[in-house]
Amino acid sequence: MTVGGVTAGLRERKKQRTRDALVRAALELFIDQGYEQTTVDEITDAVEVSQRTFFRYFASKEEVAFAIQELVESHFADSIRERPAHEGPFDAMRNAVLLGWDTIGDAIGEIVPVELHMRTYLMIESTPSLLAVHLRRSTELEEKIARLIAEREGLDVETDPRPRAAVAAFSGVMRVAGRQWGQGDDWTTRTLRDLTASYLDELVPALARNWRIQRAEPTDRA
Repeated sequence: MTVGGVTAGLRERKKQRTRDALVRAALELFIDQGYEQTTVDEITDAVEVSQRTFFRYFASKEEVAFAIQELVESHFADSIRERPAHEGPFDAMRNAVLLGWDTIGDAIGEIVPVELHMRTYLMIESTPSLLAVHLRRSTELEEKIARLIAEREGLDVETDPRPRAAVAAFSGVMRVAGRQWGQGDDWTTRTLRDLTASYLDELVPALARNWRIQRAEPTDRA
């Protein structure tokens, strides 16, 4: 049983290394020569595997382009789930995203250099076919986060507009901060984190109140 477990563990680690190598090779090629100009054959040649191996891990070239972004998004959602219950919805999202930038670097770095991921983000923003996918994915993520926030607050997302409205506002600020970051010269996670924090702080007066406290306030006023 021990031998079988070790063998299975080695096999899984080998699969993970192959997948990580494909991601890194793909992103490097996308940055160097453009997403549209890069073929699956070029990616597999760089890793010295077959096309069949590539499609064992990824359904398409598009999927590998968003592999690290998927990791970041999952990390953000998990961070929201772990935020203390006493935090209001805005604080939960703000703290989750800022803590995410403090901690996600190690997870990204196990697969690709963090700088490569940041440059990939800019590449996605400047590639029309990928930007369309990015916007669709962003909409899907907003819905996911809105449902998480509604669950945290004990609300029905279908009847109470606040979770979706709050997440939409939050996501809008994130997009503006990301756009401003991309137009600068310092493409580090620290710069993006600090810029994001400064932009999110502008929403504090509107969204930072604790909804639970607000619900507890008397409705009859003299």
